[in-house]
Amino acid sequence: MAGHSKYKNIMYRKGAQDKKRSAMFSKLSREITVAAKMGLPDPEANARLRAAVIAARAQSMPKDNIQRAIEKASGNDAENYEEIRYEGFGPGGVALIVEALTDNRNRTATNVRTIFSKNGGNLGASGSVSHGFERLGLIEYPASTGDADKVLEAAIEGGAEDVESDDDGHRVWTSVDDLHSVAKALEGMLGEAESIKLAWKPQTEVEVRGEDAQQLLKLMDSLDEDDDVQTVWGNEKVPDEELEKLG
Repeated sequence: MAGHSKYKNIMYRKGAQDKKRSAMFSKLSREITVAAKMGLPDPEANARLRAAVIAARAQSMPKDNIQRAIEKASGNDAENYEEIRYEGFGPGGVALIVEALTDNRNRTATNVRTIFSKNGGNLGASGSVSHGFERLGLIEYPASTGDADKVLEAAIEGGAEDVESDDDGHRVWTSVDDLHSVAKALEGMLGEAESIKLAWKPQTEVEVRGEDAQQLLKLMDSLDEDDDVQTVWGNEKVPDEELEKLG
């Protein structure tokens, strides 16, 4: 149960996202409201809501904003959001999965399709790329939590399936069903996680360089910037030297 995987490209995208904090807060609020509406408005009794609140805290979202988003779920003015998944290909043949929460399916579909086409990608049919990914639970801890051995030992004891550790932090993978039981076990041993979520893990990676890498990151950034898009998953592997050129 070991593993090393460089996530520099994800960190590069996170850096770009941090500059758009208000848009990020809006997406976090939407997920909190949807999670609270689908279950109980209590994070301790609603696993998805708890994960959403943890993600919001990790981005330093004010407590008042989090509470308002929870309360909005029970209000008469609460929007009805629909969860939609889009699949397609980016430059260099990279497979992409885009998850959205929308109150207007036509608007979101048009926007996502336009972003793909303008940035060297193409949108595919449902199932066209997801067969190359595993649907898993993902628990993330910062590097400051401890060394790889400490996190690995806790993960094994907590019932996780795999762990990846590098200079950027630790990623603990679980089955979908075990996500929140493992997260709870790890919290007792390592403290509160940076994030807890369902994720799409690629079974193989595609290395991209040069113009393909530049255009791919532009495509993924453009998707991240769309108000309806919550998460973007890909099987890209951008070498460090390429990221340094782009940075």
